[in-house]
Formats: sequence, C-alpha cells, structure tokens
Amino acid sequence: MASMPGFLSEWPWRPLGSFKYIVLAPFVIRSTYSFFAQDESERDLTSTLILPFLLWRMLHNQIWITISRYQTAKGVSRIVDKGLGFEQVDRERNWDDQILLNGILYYLVNYSFPWASQLPLWISKGIVMVILLHAGPVEFLYYWLHRALHHHYLYSRYHSHHHSSIVTEPITSVIHPFAEHISYFLLFSIPLLSTVFTKTASLAAIFGYITYIDFMNNMGHCNFEFIPKGLFDILPPLKYIMYTPSFHSLHHTKFRTNYSLFMPFYDYVYGTMDSSSGELHQCSLKREEDSPDVVHLTHLTTAESVYHLRLGFASLASKPQSSKWYLWLMLPLTLWSMILTWVYGSTFIVESNRFKKLVLQTWVIPKYNIQYLMECQKEPINRLIEEAILDAERKGTKVLSLGLLNQGEELNTYGGLYVKRNPRLKVKIIDGSCLAAAIVINSIPKGTTQVLLMGGLTKVAYDIALTLCQKGILVATVLEEEDMKLRSSLNNMTESNLVISRSYSQKIWLVGDGLTEEEQLKAPKGTLFIPYTQFPPKKYRNDCTYHYTPAMLTPMSLENLHSCENWLPRRVMSAWRIAGIVHALEGWNEHECGYTMLNMEKVWKATLAHGFEPLATPAQSKY
Repeated sequence: MASMPGFLSEWPWRPLGSFKYIVLAPFVIRSTYSFFAQDESERDLTSTLILPFLLWRMLHNQIWITISRYQTAKGVSRIVDKGLGFEQVDRERNWDDQILLNGILYYLVNYSFPWASQLPLWISKGIVMVILLHAGPVEFLYYWLHRALHHHYLYSRYHSHHHSSIVTEPITSVIHPFAEHISYFLLFSIPLLSTVFTKTASLAAIFGYITYIDFMNNMGHCNFEFIPKGLFDILPPLKYIMYTPSFHSLHHTKFRTNYSLFMPFYDYVYGTMDSSSGELHQCSLKREEDSPDVVHLTHLTTAESVYHLRLGFASLASKPQSSKWYLWLMLPLTLWSMILTWVYGSTFIVESNRFKKLVLQTWVIPKYNIQYLMECQKEPINRLIEEAILDAERKGTKVLSLGLLNQGEELNTYGGLYVKRNPRLKVKIIDGSCLAAAIVINSIPKGTTQVLLMGGLTKVAYDIALTLCQKGILVATVLEEEDMKLRSSLNNMTESNLVISRSYSQKIWLVGDGLTEEEQLKAPKGTLFIPYTQFPPKKYRNDCTYHYTPAMLTPMSLENLHSCENWLPRRVMSAWRIAGIVHALEGWNEHECGYTMLNMEKVWKATLAHGFEPLATPAQSKY
C-alpha cells in the first residue's frame, strides 16, 4: 500500500480473496438469461460481449507479462537492469481488480442508458470523436492529474503505491489504490460517454479504445525497448504524440519528469520532459542479449507446470508449485501445449539472475516428466539437451548444470554422454550429485546412529551411504539386492555398517524415487523422511515429517529472484542448481557428470562460504 494509505485505498472486494470474481456473477447471469430468453431482434449483443471482452483484457495483459519477462530475461533491449522481488509480485498480484471494476461499470452504464445497448459494430463519427477527445481533454487532464498525484499529500496517500515498483512490469501500469482507479475511469470515460450521449457509440469505438489504453499502458511499463529510432527520424512529429517504454521508465526512476499519459506533447510544453529520454531510448535499443556465465537446464514437470513458470502466471510462479482447481478450465490449452512439445520443441530461457559477478540463466527443455519415461522420447530429449549445451558453449558459458530428469542414469549416464560425445567442451557439465548428497547428510539430526535407505539407488544414494558408513552410522536397507549393490561399492572397512532391516523401526528414512504408500505406512510415528532425489515423495502420513528435496536458502544478494523453483519455498534453490553456481564461483576446471564425484567436504564448505544456508525441516521452517 501507499506509505500513508488514504480514503478508499482498499478495494471493496478484498475480503473475498480469490472469490472476488463473484461480484460479476449477477451481471453475467442477467446478461446471459436475457440473451437466451429474448427474441433475436431484442437481444442486446453489447451486454453479452462485455464478459468476453473482460476475458480478452486479461489475456491481453498476460501476453504482455509473458513477452516482457522473456525479453528481459534474455537482456535484449532491456531498459533497467535492477531485479524484481517477491514483494513487488505480491503487491501487483491484484492487477485484475481494475478489470472487475470496469466490468461492473460497463454493465451499469449498459443497463442505465438506452443508447449504450444494442450498439452497432462501427460508426465512423464516434471513432473520430474518441480519437480527438483522447488526444485533447484526456491527455491534458491526465497530465495535470498525474502532477497533482505527485504532490506530497496525494503521493503519500495514493500514488506512492504505484511508484513502489521502480523496475516495472506490464501490469505495474494498473497497480493503484481503488480511489485512484476511480479517477482514471472518470477520465477515460469522457470519450466513451460522449459517444453514448451523442448516439455515435459503437462496439469498435468502445472496445477498441479500452484495448488501446491497455496496449499503451502495458507497453510503457514492459521494461524493454522495441520502438525503432528510425520511426521518429522519418516522422519527427510522432515523438510528440507517442511515448516509448524508455520514456515512461524514466518517470519511475526519476519521478519528477515525463508525466504524460501516452503523448509526450505536454511534457514538452510545460518543461517536464527528461533531457535523457532520447539517449536512453537509443542505448536501450543497442542492448544485446546477455551472455550467461552459468546455465541451469531444467524441464517441465506436470501438465500444469507451464503455468507455474516465471513466464506463466506471476501469482503461481511466486509460490511453490501446487495444483489449482481453476487450471482445469484451461485443460484444452494445456493438452494442446503438451501435444505441441511432443512433435516440436526448442529450449527457451525463463529466468535470469545475478550473483556477485555472475550472470545466471535458467533454460527449459519443453518436455514433461512422462516423456522422460518413454523410450521413444529419449533420443529427442538427448538431442535437445546436447543442443542446449553446445549453444551455451557458443555463448561463452562457464558452467551448465543439469536439473531434474535431464541427468538420468538411463537417459545419459548422469550427463556423461555429452562429455563423451564432445570431449573438447569448455563449458563444464555439472550434475550436482555431490552437493545433493552433502545436503542430505547435513539434514540428518545430530546423534542419529542409524538410517533406513529406501527407494531406487542412484549416484547420490551411493555417495550418501559411503559417507555415513565412514562416519560410523548404520545404513539399513530392506532388500538383499540393494544391500549387495551397496556392499560392492564400499570397502571392507565400511561395509560392516550396512545392515538389512526387517522391522522398519528407524526414525530417519532417506528416500528416493518409488517410495510407495504401503512402505510409508510401515514407518513409526514421528519418522523424518529426507528425500535424496529431485522429486519429493507423495505425503501419506500426517504424523511424520517430510524434509524438502536437497536444496538451500539463497543469499539475499542473489538478484531478480521472484519465482519459486518447482515445489520449493521462496528464495530456496535446488542443490543441482546451486552446484553449478558454486562451481563457477570457485573456478573449478572439471566436469561433475557421469560417475565422477567431487570432494564432498570441499563442495560443502565452498557452498556455505558463498552464503547459501541449510534448510530447517518444514515443521521448523519459517517458510
């Protein structure tokens, strides 16, 4: 909120939370009933189209959010280099409130004035009137309203809420207190109501004008420049009637310049034009794509995970991944995207961060968990991963870490396949197994004398078992086959600490993939399940504690972190991702893939030295 919230700062439906959309229900029900109950000649198409138009506005904004986040992650033509934070994402979570408000007011005007119903598709006079009234009164009045909002009294009570976002996103444009939105609606209604009262209103004029406002608002806050300089060279007067993203970005960084709505004309007239506007415009256009020092290569997980990406829904990406009922409404789109990735897909960037002097990027393989389990998909997936590695090599990347199933033993021998195929690789391939094992071992409570190892054995599991046995801790398994595999990997001095358990009495379970409900039910009350794999076990016990998958809390100096990594809490990063960062920071000149393991003590101390912190169990964690 603003620093000193004023009257009518809160939205009236805030207590409803995610059920706020119910405020539109009476209007939608009435409109729908009227459309089907009335004769065709009496139906009001205008009223019926309001709901689809509101949905279009939401889609329009989401398209801008996705494009902006993708573009700024790449770094091409980025204007402001500072990063976003979870605080800003939370503050801008209610960007659809203004769409709900406008929807209610659209319905009320439609019901109140006969001239606002049954509108034709097009009336030229009305469209010209909207253009002229916007260019004249609206732009002029907005300029002075905006300057007034920067007066200390109004700024501290209202407009400071909007300016809390120095690094803007498209939907920053509509993040204002309720009272401020009322003033904007009254201002923007001047052209629309004028056409209504003069009986020149049309669907094209009303819906087109609102779409224009949305487009220009989103463009001005997108934080990347794409308006070519040559456009203003060819048409010099255009600089007075059309602003650019860099023009408005200066208003958010300097506050006392560039007050205009969409037409900089009044800033020129009243001397509030920032002198660096042209220079910033040119500099932003010249910005080239970032060259990452570290790339983390992950992939999609569940069918709904595409919406949880940073490029997806911002509100979902900023929270640990979980299933949402309303995503079922998007099932056709979800299935279409899955089919598309089945036949075609290209690795894409989803996130960019900075830590110390490193540029970090996260790239996504457009494949889902289920596809990694299919024999026919292994070669296409390996081809995508290898292409990503070679692309990172061309960009001068120092380290590439493999996340989730991109480092499966059966898929590519923990990434060793790519080093074998490309023996001259300069980019170091990291599977993060050593750090994952170190995190699991350091998550075991002090004083523990024995643990139960359950689930499929992996490279990480073998390293954990070896280290625990060397520390004198008994490692129990339940299958003779697993016991024999572990013994064959240990030396004679440590294999005596391996035992076969028949009682499931251990209170510390180290679990891998494939842990079943039946097995979990055999655990004693109060058991601590510590996963050593990338995916968390399904929780069947309320009387037991489930630790996070191997992960650590990131330092606050790690910039632009405002989305959660899969199911992990905020500002928590998986071991496999951290391992690549630490590898680059330390300048280690070796791969960690295949069956190679780094020195666990060295990796653990280096990780702690760079500010990464161990996680408490979820029951103790403040997250």
